[in-house]
Amino acid sequence: MTNYEKLCRKPLLFRMFTGLSAAEFDQLVADLEPVWLARKAERAAGRPRQRKPGAGRPVKLLFTERLLMVLLYYRVYVPQEFVGFLFGVDKGTVSRGVQELGLCMAGVFRIPERQVRIDPDDLVAVFVDATEQPVNRPSRRQRRSYSGKKKRHTVTHQVVVTRKRKEPGDKQKVRIKAVSKAAKGRVHDKKMYDQSRLRIAPEVPKSGDSGYQGSNLRVPRKKPRNGALSDEEKRSNRRLARERIVAEHGIGKMKIWRIAADRYRNPPRRHTVMMKNVAELHNRMYG
Repeated sequence: MTNYEKLCRKPLLFRMFTGLSAAEFDQLVADLEPVWLARKAERAAGRPRQRKPGAGRPVKLLFTERLLMVLLYYRVYVPQEFVGFLFGVDKGTVSRGVQELGLCMAGVFRIPERQVRIDPDDLVAVFVDATEQPVNRPSRRQRRSYSGKKKRHTVTHQVVVTRKRKEPGDKQKVRIKAVSKAAKGRVHDKKMYDQSRLRIAPEVPKSGDSGYQGSNLRVPRKKPRNGALSDEEKRSNRRLARERIVAEHGIGKMKIWRIAADRYRNPPRRHTVMMKNVAELHNRMYG
């Protein structure tokens, strides 16, 4: 019996280990497997064969097990040696699986970096926020990655969130609409927003936190020096906080996949792909 078959018998464990329900996982398999097979065939056709097809060591993990292995790695972010031990493979197989399936997911998910599209079942409002993740201390140019807010070396992404229309009695659902390229931890939120040049329809309201003062976003009113906010300004800030809390909720649920929350140990060049994949996994499960 495979690990997939064992987990299917225990739905709560399936979701705990992967972040997805069994039904969402099966849909993900149906979406990704043709792409993975096409990439595999293209890679095999691009170089001359040394042996006949089928020669060599047989494949130990089928696609379902391979995807389960990658999602488990995303979800708990334990060392690859430990994941390999659970699936009976070595670290190299885990590393290749994470890289190959990560690119396959990015090709299918296609989370944008700039274009923000409002779906018919979305409320017409956009919320922008930034999230930081700890990284290993760089060997060179360390100050560029040092976050004065977190007091450690980090990598930062800008995330755009919308709210989904809900029926009375339902919980509020949010969707991740865009994830920017990775920026060094020293980059300010407003600078990252200016550099991202988001494409949002002019009639769509856009909101952010106080880190976006001076941008075209709707932000909280700051208390003037040697002054105080009026009662109306305080009420306005509270209304905005109640609206834009969905951005915090969306980012918080993304970090259920610990690869997006714990200290990032993989190559930095793959961080943007990973964050976009986690954003779509969030949308499939919670959006």
